[in-house]
Amino acid sequence: MNLHGKVAFISGGGRGIGAAAALALANLGASVAVNYLQQEDSAQAIVDRIRNAGGKAEPVRADVRDPDQVSTAITRIQETLGDIDILVSNANMSFVMKPLIGMQWEEYAQKLNDEMKAAFTLTQAVLPAMITRKYGRIVYISSSAADVATPYLAAHGSAKAALNAFAKYVALENAPHGVTANVVSPGLVQTDASRYTPDAIKQQIAAMTPMQRVATPDDVSGAIAFLASEESRFITGTCTNVNGGLIMV
Repeated sequence: MNLHGKVAFISGGGRGIGAAAALALANLGASVAVNYLQQEDSAQAIVDRIRNAGGKAEPVRADVRDPDQVSTAITRIQETLGDIDILVSNANMSFVMKPLIGMQWEEYAQKLNDEMKAAFTLTQAVLPAMITRKYGRIVYISSSAADVATPYLAAHGSAKAALNAFAKYVALENAPHGVTANVVSPGLVQTDASRYTPDAIKQQIAAMTPMQRVATPDDVSGAIAFLASEESRFITGTCTNVNGGLIMV
């Protein structure tokens, strides 16, 4: 796979899956905009790694739920790296971990609103230029909780299920313009976002997984890189499960 001449925007690109995706796409030749909101040092460290390896990268601060901040970020990317060819919508949105019966609507709605507003805002921001150039790759990062009910993850799973449906509509409406939209859906991944998951749960998931371990960010970034490449040109509206065989559909 070769991404030379392509520009990628990775939301939440400073840590975890986003950081692994940024490094993977840069390794294939893409210029990478590493988005962050609070973790400036982490984002800069990824940018430095890409630059030290001979690649092109820029840190870009923006709350991807905010259309004005996203617009400013895209203008900066266009000025420094060029038009965006690849969007990886990955930024982590916090959520409450409770049974539904103990949850307030505002708690449930917060995750739904944040997840979908980020995806909606980023997608609307990058699509016009992609449509004009008749080329684009959009990859949304979901979760296996969208398909398998998991204790205390009702808000997270519901939001990711909505994201999966949203991606299909993006794929349907923009396929005639050379833009693909796909979902990568990991199971549990060893990241900062999962650091509060008890070790006993991680061990249980690993034991249930045919590959006998929990995923790392690098396990997920390969699927992202493929869906961001020219080799995936006839694949759109799909969901790729990356879970070591834990869920086979």
